[in-house]
This record gives sequence, C-alpha cells and structure tokens, in this order.
Amino acid sequence: MAAVLAFGMAASGLSARTFILGNSRITFITENLVRLEYANRQKFLNDSTLFAVIRKDYDVAVNHQQEGRKHIFTTSAMRLEFDQDGFPFGQNNLRAEFMLKGKKQGWCLTDGQSGNLKGALCTLDGVGGPVEREEGLLSRNGWYLINDTGKDVYKNGTLTLRDRNHVQDLYLFIYGTDYKAALKSLAAISGPVPMTRKYVHGAWYCRWWQYTAQDYRDLVNGYHEHGFPLDIMVFDMDWHKKKFSTGTGHAYTRGWTGYSWNRELIPDPAGLIAEFKKKNVHVVLNEHPHDGLRPEEDAYKAFARDLGTEHTQNGTPVFDAGDPHYMSRFMKYAHQESDSMGVAFWWLDWQQDYAYPLVRGTSTKHLPWLNEIYYNYSMRPAYSEGMPEKTLRGAGFSRWGGWGDHRHPIQFSGDAVGNWEMLRFEVDLTTTSGNSGCFFWAHDIGGFYDGMDPELYTRWTQFGLLNSSLRIHSVAGKDNDRRPWLWGEREEKAMRHIYQLRSQLMPYVYSSVRQCHTDMLPLNRGLYIEQPEAEESYKHPEEFYFGDLILGAPVTQAGTGPDKTVEQEVWFPAGCNWYSLFTGKAYEGGKTATVSSPLEESPVFVKGGWPLPLQPVRERMASAPLDTLVIRCYPGQNGDRNTYTLYEDDGITLDYQKGQYATTALTYQKKDTETSVQIASTQGKYDGQEKQRAYRIELPGVKVSSKISVNGKKVRARYSEDIQGIIIPIKKTDIRKEIRIRIQEKKTE
Repeated sequence: MAAVLAFGMAASGLSARTFILGNSRITFITENLVRLEYANRQKFLNDSTLFAVIRKDYDVAVNHQQEGRKHIFTTSAMRLEFDQDGFPFGQNNLRAEFMLKGKKQGWCLTDGQSGNLKGALCTLDGVGGPVEREEGLLSRNGWYLINDTGKDVYKNGTLTLRDRNHVQDLYLFIYGTDYKAALKSLAAISGPVPMTRKYVHGAWYCRWWQYTAQDYRDLVNGYHEHGFPLDIMVFDMDWHKKKFSTGTGHAYTRGWTGYSWNRELIPDPAGLIAEFKKKNVHVVLNEHPHDGLRPEEDAYKAFARDLGTEHTQNGTPVFDAGDPHYMSRFMKYAHQESDSMGVAFWWLDWQQDYAYPLVRGTSTKHLPWLNEIYYNYSMRPAYSEGMPEKTLRGAGFSRWGGWGDHRHPIQFSGDAVGNWEMLRFEVDLTTTSGNSGCFFWAHDIGGFYDGMDPELYTRWTQFGLLNSSLRIHSVAGKDNDRRPWLWGEREEKAMRHIYQLRSQLMPYVYSSVRQCHTDMLPLNRGLYIEQPEAEESYKHPEEFYFGDLILGAPVTQAGTGPDKTVEQEVWFPAGCNWYSLFTGKAYEGGKTATVSSPLEESPVFVKGGWPLPLQPVRERMASAPLDTLVIRCYPGQNGDRNTYTLYEDDGITLDYQKGQYATTALTYQKKDTETSVQIASTQGKYDGQEKQRAYRIELPGVKVSSKISVNGKKVRARYSEDIQGIIIPIKKTDIRKEIRIRIQEKKTE
C-alpha cells in the first residue's frame, strides 16, 4: 500500500502500456515488470525467445508524463524516469524508484545484487558439497534484472539468430518485499509452471544396473512384499543395445546413445511394460541422444529413408538439434517403438555440452533447447492411457536449462555424491531453486555416488518426504542398491514410515502442485516468501515451507547415542502453533525451539487450525482413487476460521486447461469450546471423478468425551493413540453434498 501512495496514478494515463520513444520501446508487462528495448531503426522484437514466450497487449495501469526529453512512468510498484537522449539504456538516462520496507529506493542499470536470495543450477553431477548457484529472481534489494539481449528468436518451432539491430532486451522486476508478485510477473512473460502428471510426484525406483526383465518384476514384487509404495520404474541405459562402431561417444564408450531394445536382457519389452501398466507402475526410459540414430539401430533404415539422401549421402547423419527436418524424424524413429509399448516418458540425460556446446546455427546451448523439444513431444495422444482422443500433459525429466525452463517440469538434479554435506546443500538448493521457477527437483535420494551409511540414507529419505518426488537412484556397483529394505531392520522400518506418509500426503501434495501452476508459488519455498518482513525468515536456509501448511527442517547431520538422536534449533513462523507430524507435539509460532529427532522421526510440522487433506496409505499413491478423504486438523486458536482447497483432476491429460477439474473447500473453525469442520460441495467435473467417497475426520488433541454431530445427527468417535485425538468416520456419500461436523468439548474448570 505504501508504494501505491508514493506512486499514485492519474486516470488519464491508464490506457497505454507500450511506449515507443525513438529507438527505445518501453513495455509494462505487470505493475512489477517492465521490458526495456533499444533497436536501430525501431526493429523491435515481437517474436518469442525461450525465456519470453508471451507477447500480448498487457493490461497494466500506467501513468505517463512528459517533461521535455524526460518521460516519467508510474505504476503501483515503481516510478521509472527515462531521458530520451537517443542512446541505449544506461546509468545516465534511466532511473527507477520504489518502496522497500517503507523507504524509497533507487535503481540504475549498473547496480549489482548484494542481497540476492539465490536460485538453481544446471546440475549436481559430481558435486559433493556446496557450490555456487545462479542468481534467482528474488532479492532483498527488492528488484532483479533479466538480460535477454541477443538470445535467439523462437518462432514456428525453430531457433534463429536475432537481428543485429536489436541492441538491448532487458526485463526489470521491481517488487520490494512482495516476492509473490515477482513470481507472478515471471509467469506473465515466461508462462506459468504447467500441471505435471500426478504420478511423477509418487515413489520412483531407479538404478544404473544391467537388470533383466525378471529382475524388474522382482523389484516391483519386492516393493509390494515389504510394504513400500511405488509409482514409477526407471530403466537406466542398459535397456538398449550398446555395441556401436561409430559415434562421438561419452565416458570412453560409444554405447551411451541407443534406442534398440537389448532383448537379451528384456526379451519382450512390450509385454513387460503392459504387465507393469496393469499394476499402475509407469515405465520411464533413460536416453543420451547426442549420437542420434546410427546404422546398427533397428529403426535406422526407415529413419535414413525418411530423412532423405541430402542428409545421409556422406554417411551417418550427425545429430542436429537445430534442423527441424532432422529432429522431427529423429524423435519419431528413436522413440515411436517404445512409445507404442506404453513408455510413460523419457529421461533426457544430456551431458554433452562439452562436445556439442551450441545448437548448430544458433547461440543457444543444447540443454534448454532439447528440454523444449522433448517436453513438446511428450504432449502426444493418450494412447497408452486408452484415451486417444485426449492429449497427455507434458512430462520433462532433464537437467535445469535456465530461465524459462520452468515450463518443462520436472527437473533432474544430476549425479550428486552422497554425504552429509551434500544433503545439507541439497536442502538449501531445493528451497532457493524455486526463486528461479525450478519448482520440481527429482533428486537422487541417498546420492548417486557413495552414500553407503544407512543413517545418512534414512535421513535423506526423510528429506525426500518433502520433495516433488520420492526418487532413488545410484551408480552401478553391487553394493549401490537403494532398495530401502536392504539397509537394516531399523532403517527399513523408518523409511517405510516415510514412504507411507508420502502416500497419505498425496492429496495435499497434488493440491500444492496446483498452487504452483495458478500462483507460481514454489512447492518447496523459502520462509521469506511467506514472511518477507520477518528477519528470522532469512536466517534459516535449512528450513522451508512445503506447500502452505507444512514446515520442514530435515536432519542433515549424524545423530548420537543408540537412537541416533539429533537436536537442532527450529524457528517457527508466527501466526499459529505448529505440530509435529511424527509426535503431535505443539510448538509456539514466532519462537525458536530445540527439536529432538531420533532416527525414526523428522522435523516436519503442520500448521494448527487448518484442514490437511490426506488419504489412506495406498500402494500406488498417485493413481489410487480418492475414495476416502482423510481430513486432519491440528488444534487451532480461538477465533480461527481457515479454509484449504482440495484440488483434483484426471492427473495425466491437458483437460485441466479446459476447466475439467474439481475443487472442494475444507474449512476449520474454532470458537471457545466448539470446533467445526465443513466439507463444502465439490465444484467441477473431470473424467474418472469419484461420485461418492467416505471421509475420516482426524482431530488430534480432542477428547473422546466431546459431543459430536455430523449434519445435525449425533455420532460417536473413537480415540486414536497414533494421533493422540479422535477419529470421526463418515460413510460414503455424494461428493456434491455438504457435510458439517461439530465438536463440543466439555468446559474445563
């Protein structure tokens, strides 16, 4: 509000958002974001780049005043002064003012970032501890500048070099401490984070190993027998043939790239994938495309014939990501056989920028461009789901490609080294990456290399509970197998609890993913995004929000004593009490407390006074129907009335873009000795939606002697030692029917 008062706008200036002043063009995209272009002969760029994909007439309230050569532009967030001197933007002709913590701040083009809150990085390959990260969008300076100058033009599915007359292309974000406005502004120019396929947020198994078809069956059966949920089985690169006589190769072998099934290991891949599909286990294949298709490949003859003699007359065609003709045929013949078998999506394991630094004919590196190509390719007819009339939503799985790559989730963080220092850094990195739009890391839980300590692996798995996916992976080696039941009886039990908790949390996780899409709020977000004015929120990189309602502070050090207990200081944000998801213990908001965690427990806390949507433990956590909705409400404070919205859709198609999804408002209210929980009528429809479902209301801290009614009828509850409170079961009912639960506790003398 202070910024609005400082930079009030006259009604006469509200119509214009784009201003052409000689060779300069100033475009206001949001109140917090302005584009600054300089182009000789006014050859401005209206086409997209990989970062800036949205070009439209933006609806922004801007006041424009002119005093001679000086132009003054004012929005609710900034005041921009430009001296139209005919030269490109610089420190002498462009200034901005804005409010930061009640004080007026200035900005010019040469200012540096002293308070940047950091962002993501391309990969953790070979990393065993803290390394430098890229800058993120969010900064305690209250502004950030993205320089898109010279970046290639993206038009009609191709990249081309920019006209040399286009001298400057700058995007200035000014937001003070309104970090949420900054992230929304990123979506306004670079597009929102799309909805992911729901099953990518489940449990994955992955290992670099020469598994046979029977080995894979044994793995799936092992998860079932040991009580661990599983959603995705990844086939690392040994699924394909590896004997080739040509190619650049990688790691001293030409067998890295390959697309023909190794039928000695997997004789009937289509049958195996179909078998897993019936069990709702999705198969993902690893690939390294840098050598393209070579003569030894099963599909090579058809590929070469379709490609044409102009591409093949000099021998095997070299991989050419910059040629649309080549890439359309490569994507088809390299993938169509496996796609037809029902492969869910592809793991683009690109590591070859040392050999192929740039896409030919462009200034763009391969990684961001391939991420765009592969993501678009993955949005194909949903034959594998039995819905050919529908389109699958995209599914990327690759290293981070920089600004704009948030449109291709999820991201693979690379081959990290397993140790305590790396775990600590990964917690911090996962939180700051959201500041760049990198919302969904798929880490190698336990580390790719090393990480042979069972205690470390257990703690890493606990961190995985609060990640975008619960994914394990490891390097080839007979002892590097991260099946969680191989690490000791006590560790197995602790990790099973984590997997089952993750299964229970899936309705909340997926509703939080929806919030990423609609509001550009990271799934793992820094405390400062929610409490930007609280100084403590900047001092705890080991803590983060996981969605709106959960606070995580994972253990990242070895414990002591027989229980491997770790004691650590946790700061609890003000505004509510927080409750341990493991013990139910209450912690007062706005204070720091010492939290003690034996091996079986992790510092995970839930906001008191809010409905947390859960489900019963399901073996396929991400595809099981939500036929029973569990609503857990930790005690709120007197006067609380809080609503959380459950989000549902089909989980795999683009129908959500057509409005085919459902929301259910869940409300908790506390007044004196009465607590009420309201389940509103579900709004919206989608294919496969449950028409009825049962409910289980869980109220930790409430006594079984309380008077309880459901829609006015008296009911009984049972006491649960697990939650240290009562459980109210409600039989299956129409999801369109509103349900009101009232709990009247006895007054204490």
